[in-house]
Amino acid sequence: MSVNSVNFLPPEIIRKIEYYCSYQERCHNEVILKLHSLAVSKDKIDTILVHLIENNFLNEERFACSFARGKHNIKKWGKIRIENELKQRNISKYNISKALKEISNENYIITFNELAERNWESIRETNVQKKKKKFCDFLLRKGWESHLVFDKAQELEKRWMMGDG
Repeated sequence: MSVNSVNFLPPEIIRKIEYYCSYQERCHNEVILKLHSLAVSKDKIDTILVHLIENNFLNEERFACSFARGKHNIKKWGKIRIENELKQRNISKYNISKALKEISNENYIITFNELAERNWESIRETNVQKKKKKFCDFLLRKGWESHLVFDKAQELEKRWMMGDG
């Protein structure tokens, strides 16, 4: 089905979508949106998706793992934000779970502590309650677990009150 069916599609569309998938990992939703923007009919989209999967241009597990590593290492996102973003892209629970395992617990805690310390130092607020609120809001928006955030806020507040930070 796939090779013969793909032969009936304009070669420039196949080339475009293969390139689109090869220069950056993509999820199925992104590819479908791109095909819609190229005015590909709904019946041909499935054929193209099969072609992309069979030729390893499209792999949702690979996408999820790459997404999780990248967002954690580059944007310093926590697991909650990564999981929510993957859910919005209709990634399966299995692939989300696999992706989150890409982040080692040791690396996760190191990243959290570095980000938290840097953020605490950057907040120029003299009222400790306002400083803590800004600190917690920032880390919770980034998707870090609330118990980590609130424990760290307590620790940093104590240090700050003693004049050590």
